[in-house]
Amino acid sequence: MSMFAFIQNIGPTQWIIILVLALLLFGKRLPEVGRSLGRGIVEFKKGIKGIDDEIESEAAQSKSKHSPKPPLTAEGEDARVSRSTKVEEQASNGPAGA
Repeated sequence: MSMFAFIQNIGPTQWIIILVLALLLFGKRLPEVGRSLGRGIVEFKKGIKGIDDEIESEAAQSKSKHSPKPPLTAEGEDARVSRSTKVEEQASNGPAGA
């Protein structure tokens, strides 16, 4: 059996009694705990936002520094363009030797 098996049998009324007792025992310190917990959450969110901003700025810098330029042919055309249009143009004009 589990050490905390008795928790399964506690109803809502018992939970309210336990919470009231905890409030009476630790009531003076609860506002301090809440404040420190809130500050911790705010600091955590600021840290996450700072990391996100840093990642975005690094990505933007790397894109601007390393923007790839297409390879050019001797005529200054984009080498990635399909040559099939030139072949089709030559075929429609007829054979070169005729």
